[in-house]
Amino acid sequence: MKEHKGLRIGHYVIALVFAAVSLYPIFLMVLSSFKTNVEIFKNPMAFPKSWTVNAYSKLLDQLPYFDYFWNSVFVSVTSVALILISGALVSFYIARFNFKWNGALFFYILLGMMIPVKLGIVPLFILMKNLGLMNTSFSLIFVYTAIGIPMSVLILVGFFRTLPKELEESAKIDGCSDLGILVKIIAPLMRPALGTVMIMNFITVWNDFFFPLIFIQDEVKKTIPVGMLTLFSEYSTDWSVLFAGLTLSSLPMIILFAIASKQFMEGMTAGAVK
Repeated sequence: MKEHKGLRIGHYVIALVFAAVSLYPIFLMVLSSFKTNVEIFKNPMAFPKSWTVNAYSKLLDQLPYFDYFWNSVFVSVTSVALILISGALVSFYIARFNFKWNGALFFYILLGMMIPVKLGIVPLFILMKNLGLMNTSFSLIFVYTAIGIPMSVLILVGFFRTLPKELEESAKIDGCSDLGILVKIIAPLMRPALGTVMIMNFITVWNDFFFPLIFIQDEVKKTIPVGMLTLFSEYSTDWSVLFAGLTLSSLPMIILFAIASKQFMEGMTAGAVK
């Protein structure tokens, strides 16, 4: 049935409105980073009268921002990589190998989504202290990996079950091992699901404030959310510097989403089995 032209235009208008509402706060944040603190309060919605990068200079002078940035990059990339590898292996086992404990194992992993991790912060703190991981990036990496695996397994198991088994059977006939099937055949077809898992977990880890606040004490080991906290003072805040820091910290997420979102549009398994 052919869609009516007026209805299609209405869909475009609604989409544009939602896009404008979503993008305007980002636009305002970037715009404010080029203003002075006084101008932000006088004309918060207007373009700056004179564009200046003083806020970025102050940011780099007042804070070890690049230390925060690289700490966040290391923690986020390592955590997401471990989540993807662990989630793919566990999901492949649950979806493709029929053992009597598969259902119980799947349910046990999903329990991690039902129990708030922050309720166990005291045992986690004691565990990290006993392991000698306090005030290190690995304390964050292990926690984020454990938090991210349940949701990742839920997404990947569902995706695994949609893939035709004929691909794996053909590979086994050619002498490919189970690990080889996962790496060489299944993983390329899983890019849409892996992209979803990557985006979800990267944003969660990158923006997290709670666990770095608890586990990290040294200034040079902090991540961006906790490091930016020092810009807030009791009596005054330089909002232009704060917006400059937020602009820089949001760039990796925007770039990652722009790259990985393409995976949602592609039908990777189309025509795989005739």
